[in-house]
Amino acid sequence: MAEKKKKNFFQKIAKYFRECVGELKKITWPTLSQTTKNFLIVLAVVLVMGALIYGLDQGLYFVLNKIMGVMPK
Repeated sequence: MAEKKKKNFFQKIAKYFRECVGELKKITWPTLSQTTKNFLIVLAVVLVMGALIYGLDQGLYFVLNKIMGVMPK
């Protein structure tokens, strides 16, 4: 039977980097307009969620003050 020749450490590393470069060539990067659009969507969602969390926090604080009778300083 034929034995497989073992690759040495440096051959394995070289093969790994060649495969990495090959995979990087397959990537489709977004255009500037796509990136800007996605950024604005994320910014809008963050602002809306922040406002909702702030409103919920203030509402719950108000309800807690009414129940407990605690006045803010």
